[in-house]
Amino acid sequence: MTEQQGVTEEAAKIRRGAIAEARENGYSLEQIAKALGVTPGRVSQMRKGPAAQAPTPPVTQGPPVIVQRALPTDPKTRGSVSLFLVEAERQGISPGRRMLYVGPEPAAEHIAACLHVEPGDEVIARRKMMTANDVPVRIATSFFRSDLFAGTRIAEPEFVKPTLQAAIEAQGYAFGHAEETLTARPPTRFEADTLQLDPGEWVVQVLRASYASEGEPIHTLETICSANRHIFTIGQVGGLDEF
Repeated sequence: MTEQQGVTEEAAKIRRGAIAEARENGYSLEQIAKALGVTPGRVSQMRKGPAAQAPTPPVTQGPPVIVQRALPTDPKTRGSVSLFLVEAERQGISPGRRMLYVGPEPAAEHIAACLHVEPGDEVIARRKMMTANDVPVRIATSFFRSDLFAGTRIAEPEFVKPTLQAAIEAQGYAFGHAEETLTARPPTRFEADTLQLDPGEWVVQVLRASYASEGEPIHTLETICSANRHIFTIGQVGGLDEF
């Protein structure tokens, strides 16, 4: 090891210690990144040590990861093992997913409205993160009414097999209809950190409320998409020829 390499590694060690201390004191990755003049993703690399900071040849960076999200969702895709996995593979993207949380939490106002409960009422949340070519692109959270699904497979940790839809049908519910809304907004701190967003980047929230054939609210899916990493294709309802 040369003297210069030793100095570089020592500086990196000091920087990692400073980042760790800042995180312990409650600073977000976005705040640390702003102070250092880098992106939150770069801060994450700094925290991992020399292996994550190995020098790379000076090549031109390729285009950012772009994932397509169809609205409304194709029923065949919706009923598959994973909407995201199927959509990404069709687009030639290497998909991944990781469960972040399964358990009870108070219902936010927009979730409570979809599930016909009061804001703050306890609901079951199943939250996971999706990656495309190892880049985080979405946070998807399924919400269920605790009075309908507590004690079922849907409340258990890890992924539900064969599909979440099959587990819902196993409880005696038949799909009736769904309503989807799309909203663009600034991210929360959790969303920005999890998706490794640069300062100023927005997210697109897709909220899908599903109801049983008799109108009972059985599933609400909130998908938080990195706006810079998505294209939304909107399809017209079949059988209509109006422009």
